[in-house]
Amino acid sequence: MRVWKGFTLSPFQVQAVEAIRRGRNVLVSAPTGAGKTLVAEYAIHDAVQAGQRVIYTAPIKALSNQKYRDFRDDPQIDVGLMTGDVTIHPSAQVLIMTTEILRNAIFEDPGGLADVAFVIFDEVHFMDDVERGTVWEESIIFAPPGVRFICLSATISNLDEVGEWIGEIRPHGIEIVRSEHRPVPLHFKFFTERSGGFDPKALERVRKSEKHQLRSKKQGPRRKTGSRARWSVDQPGMPPDPGPLFDELQDQGLRPVLVFCFSRKDCERLARRNQHRNLLDGDERRQMERLQAELIELYQLSENAVHAEIFALARGGVGYHHAGMLPADKEIVERMFTSGLLRLLFTTETFALGINMPARVVVFHSLKKFDGVSFDYMRTRDFLQMAGRAGRQGLDDEGLVYSLLSPKDLFEAPLARLLSGASEAVDSRFRLSYSSILHLVDRLGREKLHIAWEKSFNQFQHRSESDKQQSKNKRRQHKQIEARLDFLEDLGYLRGEELTARGRMAQRINGYELQITELLFQGVLEELSPTALAVVFVGLIHEQRTRGEPVRIPQKYFGDLRHRVDATCRELAGRAYQWQLPDVPKRPDWGLTTAVLAWMKGAEFEEALDEAEVGPGDLCRALRMALQLMRQVRRAIDKDWDLYERLGEARLAMNRDEVDARRQLELG
Repeated sequence: MRVWKGFTLSPFQVQAVEAIRRGRNVLVSAPTGAGKTLVAEYAIHDAVQAGQRVIYTAPIKALSNQKYRDFRDDPQIDVGLMTGDVTIHPSAQVLIMTTEILRNAIFEDPGGLADVAFVIFDEVHFMDDVERGTVWEESIIFAPPGVRFICLSATISNLDEVGEWIGEIRPHGIEIVRSEHRPVPLHFKFFTERSGGFDPKALERVRKSEKHQLRSKKQGPRRKTGSRARWSVDQPGMPPDPGPLFDELQDQGLRPVLVFCFSRKDCERLARRNQHRNLLDGDERRQMERLQAELIELYQLSENAVHAEIFALARGGVGYHHAGMLPADKEIVERMFTSGLLRLLFTTETFALGINMPARVVVFHSLKKFDGVSFDYMRTRDFLQMAGRAGRQGLDDEGLVYSLLSPKDLFEAPLARLLSGASEAVDSRFRLSYSSILHLVDRLGREKLHIAWEKSFNQFQHRSESDKQQSKNKRRQHKQIEARLDFLEDLGYLRGEELTARGRMAQRINGYELQITELLFQGVLEELSPTALAVVFVGLIHEQRTRGEPVRIPQKYFGDLRHRVDATCRELAGRAYQWQLPDVPKRPDWGLTTAVLAWMKGAEFEEALDEAEVGPGDLCRALRMALQLMRQVRRAIDKDWDLYERLGEARLAMNRDEVDARRQLELG
């Protein structure tokens, strides 16, 4: 098979499609933009033709929503969506869902997956995400045997290891498909304040000529005034001013330019700093104004929205995009970018994750980012995934990738590693949630829980070690499982092999299951009003992004209730410490309380935001996650409980306007 739907298939696509036709699982690794998605589309076509169903999972909701819209526009595909935020047509032949929802379905109703031919794992290398990677592993291990997996991955160094593990624990065998070929080749360049742009071949020459810059720091900083002071070479860790590079790219007509910044503030600050650039001519500006009028009507925004910053900047061809923005605002920026009229976009790394929005040039404002633990030079895999957004197929002969280097970066950054193309290995993050453990004990019994653990990628990865090391790892895992089981028994969730009423409740909730179950059984939630419930659920979910003093909330705002919830969660954490568990149940964060109270009283979103010390996207996300958790709890409890009704009222009051994810999806 060489041609499909008018596309001439590349060799790796042919190999993958033929493996699907032979009834195998498939693991595909290819560079960004090489056409991995076509393999998934073929699997969907194959299943639909046979009257079977397909589940398509993605690591972020924005990607799930984009895939839903793509398939919704195909008249041959019956598509639905389940993201926790939104459920649309859950019986569809092609169901887009988050991996968490798939894992829950596997544990709660595996029979409901009987007619599923394929699960497509987009971005399967996400399996080594510290927070969420275990969900990918659990889904691959415990999915019903009839389900085949189509796994799409960025380039990883241990592809064969991942593939062999999947082939061992899944029926149907596996075809490992790799391609190094990039349809649009990349040309990498560096840029420093003193030397400007240069090729990697000139790196040693530039290092020699700039050596005195680091010495100048020892001589004491020279005084500087004005807006360029912070770009001084006397601050050797500071990236260079990108203005001269943007001037050069603009003069050469090299656009659009995607600038990756790893700070939300930097995205906005740099966009404002570059708003003076007239990147659109008169005709293009009129096109942008027409597009903005359409978007304002499409998303049902007020006429005043045209004066908002994202629209004002875009009329000059400049924009920014990050997770702190409202989801609808992010979508609007994406629409303006795909029109080709947004010429200079400052964004964080999520823009590179699966969303198909390439540019002519990619610029790294910095090569350092926060990885959840420390601030350090990024992984090669992340660098290449973002760099891969440079070069538009059918439009560009090559993609251009610039890395801005501070004087310190010039000597200390792992430039050879980043450009070598040797991506890091995927490591197992297998760590069963308490809800998953309760499901498995219920299904398999306590003893067989250890057998389930032995199917993990963690166990597989330790096989190459000596017998002694393998034995040590096995003992460590066994000890961890037993500690979790003992902890659950201590809490009264398990009695030997049996789940208690508490255990049955926690089994039906995924995420904050211990906190919610304890609050339910201690009667803390029993008499609460819808507004009080909203305060509690948002408090359980919210976590202040920046370190510092917690926000002080006056006692009059449900102070007694907050103290009771704190006490319950504190006791849970204390008992987890006693069992020496590495993941202690999260304590509440009440920093959004006044914003929640305003929102529940019917305030406009901007008014509620004035009460919070977070970005609009963070507030919206916390409210949406609280809605998801409320829905789970409502599904887990008896419909005769008064709490069932009040949770419904709380959800109704909370799920409106900017927070209503379904409305946003349908508008867009």
